[in-house]
Amino acid sequence: MYQLTQIHPQKRAFITGAASGLGKAFCCELAKDGWTIGMADINTKELTLAADEIEKIGGRTLCYPLDVSDRHQYKQVAEDFLAKAGGIDLLFNNAGVGDGGGFEDYSLENYEWMVGINQMGVVYGCHHFIPAMKKQKSGHILNTASAAAIGCAPTMGAYNMTKAAVVAISETLYGELMDHNISVSCIQPTYFKTNVVQYARGGELIKKATQMFIDKSGLEADTVAQEILTRAGKKELYIILPKDARKMWFFKRLAPTWFRKKVKEQFMYAMRKAIRKM
Repeated sequence: MYQLTQIHPQKRAFITGAASGLGKAFCCELAKDGWTIGMADINTKELTLAADEIEKIGGRTLCYPLDVSDRHQYKQVAEDFLAKAGGIDLLFNNAGVGDGGGFEDYSLENYEWMVGINQMGVVYGCHHFIPAMKKQKSGHILNTASAAAIGCAPTMGAYNMTKAAVVAISETLYGELMDHNISVSCIQPTYFKTNVVQYARGGELIKKATQMFIDKSGLEADTVAQEILTRAGKKELYIILPKDARKMWFFKRLAPTWFRKKVKEQFMYAMRKAIRKM
C-alpha cells in the first residue's frame, strides 16, 4: 500500500493523459490500492480500453474525454468529477505533448498548441480543483514537468519553455498552499518508455531522435510511476529522476556555462546519429 493511500483514505484521484504512458501507469498503481480514478484523455478509444484494464485491477473509474487546453470543457469535467467522487485527494496534471524544431522555424501556431496543452492544461487543472482542496483542507497536486526544464536542449524551445513554466507554477503553489494542508510535487523525469511524441508536429528527425533517447533509457513507465508515488508520499516538491536527471540538476547549478556546452555536445551527437538512421 502506498503512503498516499494512508494519507488520503477516501482515495479519489483525477489524472489527465490517463490512457497511456505515465498517466496509465499512475492509474494502474492506484487501482491496486482501490482508488476511485477520474481518467481523462483526448484519445477516447484508448481511454475506454485503459479504463477496462484499471477496473480489472481493482480501481473504480470515471472516464472523461478531455482536451486539457479547452478551459470550458475542463471546467465541466472537473465539476462532474467532484460531484460524483465527493471531492479530490490527488490531482495529476500529467497530459502533455513532446515536439521540437529550430526556434524560428517552429511555427507560432505550434507554440500556441504546445503552450495550450503543456502549460495551460496544468493551469486549468489547478484552477478548477484547488478550491475543492481548500474547502476540504487536504489534497496533493502532482504536476508533470520534465528534465527538459533543466537541460533546455537546442531545438526544443517550445517544450523546454512549457516544462519550465510547470516547475514555476509548482513552486508558486507550494508556497501558496502549504498553509491549507495541500501538498505539491513537481515531476521532472528524463526519457522513459512513453508515447510523448505521438502528436509531434516538428518532423521525422525530431521523432527519430526522441525515440532513440526513449529506447536507450531502458526505463518503463510503471517503474517511474512507482518511484514518483513513493516520493510523493513523503511530500517531496522536486521529484527528479532517475539518477542521471539528478546529476543534470546538480551540474547546472554547480557549473552552468560548462553544463550548457555539454548539453549542446550531446544534442549534436544525437542529431548525427538520428540522421544516419533515417
